Amino acid sequence: MATVALRRPAALERSIAGVRVLEYAGLAALVALSLVLRTGQMHVHFWIDEGLSVGISRHAIADIPRVLRLDGSPPLYYWLLHWWMEVFGRSEAQTHAFSLLCAMLTIPAAWWAGRSLFGERAGWALAGLTAINPFLTSYAQETRMYALVILLATLCTACFLHAYLYGRRAYRIPFGVLLAALLYTHNWAFFYALALAVALALVWRASEDRRALARDAGVGFGLAALLYAPWLPTLVFQTLHTGAPWATPPSFSTLVKSPNLLLGGQSGTYVVALAGGAGLAALAGRSRRDRTVLVPALAVIAVLPILAAWGLSQASPAWATRYLAIALPPLLLLAAVGLTRSGRIGVAALALLAASWVYASGPSAKSNAHYLAETMSPLVHRGDIVLSMQPEQVPVLSYYMSPRLTYANPFGIVRDTGVADWRDGAEHFDRTGVDTQLLPLIRRMRVGQRLLFVKPIVFKPERWRGPWTSRVRDRSMEYEGVLRADSRLNLVAIVPQHFRDPGPNPLQGLLFVKTTNG
Repeated sequence: MATVALRRPAALERSIAGVRVLEYAGLAALVALSLVLRTGQMHVHFWIDEGLSVGISRHAIADIPRVLRLDGSPPLYYWLLHWWMEVFGRSEAQTHAFSLLCAMLTIPAAWWAGRSLFGERAGWALAGLTAINPFLTSYAQETRMYALVILLATLCTACFLHAYLYGRRAYRIPFGVLLAALLYTHNWAFFYALALAVALALVWRASEDRRALARDAGVGFGLAALLYAPWLPTLVFQTLHTGAPWATPPSFSTLVKSPNLLLGGQSGTYVVALAGGAGLAALAGRSRRDRTVLVPALAVIAVLPILAAWGLSQASPAWATRYLAIALPPLLLLAAVGLTRSGRIGVAALALLAASWVYASGPSAKSNAHYLAETMSPLVHRGDIVLSMQPEQVPVLSYYMSPRLTYANPFGIVRDTGVADWRDGAEHFDRTGVDTQLLPLIRRMRVGQRLLFVKPIVFKPERWRGPWTSRVRDRSMEYEGVLRADSRLNLVAIVPQHFRDPGPNPLQGLLFVKTTNG
C-alpha cells in the first residue's frame, strides 16, 4: 500500500512564513534597541577587574590555568577573551564588545527560553526584559565575565526545566554541557547548581517514576561533573589559598536589597513582586503540579543562589554585588511568567518597567587609573618604579603605562604584571613591611631614579575593613609616611591634588625622585 505524504496548504505555509518574519523582525528590533542602550559607554576606561581580565587573557591559552592559580577564577571566560583579543584587539571598546555580544545573544536566547517553556507572551516578555535590564546594560559594557554568565544561565535554566520539569530528555546533554560551562566561568555557579538540585528534589518528590528521573538527573548532572573534574585540583588549591580576602560578611540589608540591584531599583522590585506575584498565584491555582512543583521550582532557582551565597559569606566572605549575575536569568524568567499571567496588571507592570529601565546606562567612570597614568607617564622614564599599594591595581596601571617601567607592590617587584597574586594575601602582608620591602627598594634606587607611589583614596572607610583591604589601607599610610620623611627623596608631583568626590575606585599618585644616596 502506497504511503501518501500530507502537505500543508500553500496558504498555511505562507501564513507560517509571515509569522516567522514578524518574529525575526521583533527580535531584531529588540536587539537594535538594546544596542542603542548598551553602547553609550563602550570607551570608558578600565578599572581593577578589567585590567585583570586583559592581563590574564593576554597569556598563552596553555598558561592561563597556571596563572589562575594565583587569581582564584575558573578559565573559560579568559580563554574566550584571549581568542577575542587575538582577532579584534585589546582596547576598552574592543574588549567591551565581547561582553556586548554576549548580552545581545542573550535576547534571542531569552525569547526561546520563555516561548518554548511558557508560551508566546512569556517569550516576548522575557526577551523584552532582557533587552533593557539595567544590570545587564551595565555589564554589557565591561570587560568581565558577567554578561557571559547571564547568557549561559539563561540557556542552562531553560534546558534544566525542559529536561526535568517537562521530561524532555533531549535537553539532558545540553543542560550538562551548559552547567559545566557556567562552572568554568564563575564560581558562584556552584550556588546556582545547588538551587537546581533543590528544584530537582521538588520534581522528584512529585514524580511518578522516580527511578527514571534519577537516571535522567545522572545524565545531566553527571556530565557536568565529568566535564568539570579536570579543574577540581585547581579549585581545591584556589579555595585553600586565594578566596576573596577583600570581602566582608554581607549584612542582612544587603541581602534584602539584592533584588533591587537586579531589577533596576526598589520600584522595579515592588512592581515585579506585586504584579508578578499575582500572576504566579494564578498559575499556582491552575493545577496541583503547578502549585507544588512548577512555581516553587522557579522560585527556588531564582532565589536560592542569592540566599546560599549570602549564608556562606557569613562564615567565609565571598560576596560582591556583580556576582549576582548568576541569579538574573531565573529571576527574569520568574518575573516574565508572573507578569504575563497577571492580565492588564501585568501589561501595566511591564510598561512601568520598560519606562524606568530604558533610561539606564553603564557607568561613565569606573576608576581614575587612566587619568593618573596619563598624567604621570610623561614624568617617568625607563627603569623608574611604579609602586602600587594595591597589588590588584598593577595590571591596569601597567596597561596604561610603559612596559619599560619597573612595577612593584608591597610584596616586592612584580614579574608578571598581568595578574594579582591573591595567595594567602593577608598572611603575605603580615610577612612583609617597611624593613623587608620599602627600605631595601629605596636603597637600591639610583640617584635621579623616580618612584611613583600609587595609593588608594580611602573615601568610604566602611569599604576598607576586610582582611586584605584593611592591610592595604594601613600599609599605604605607613609607606607614605616613610617616603615623605626620607631625606634621600624629594616629592615632585601629586595627582590628583584636589578632589571632592574622587569617583569609583580612586587612586592618588605621589612621584618621588632620589636626590642622594646619603
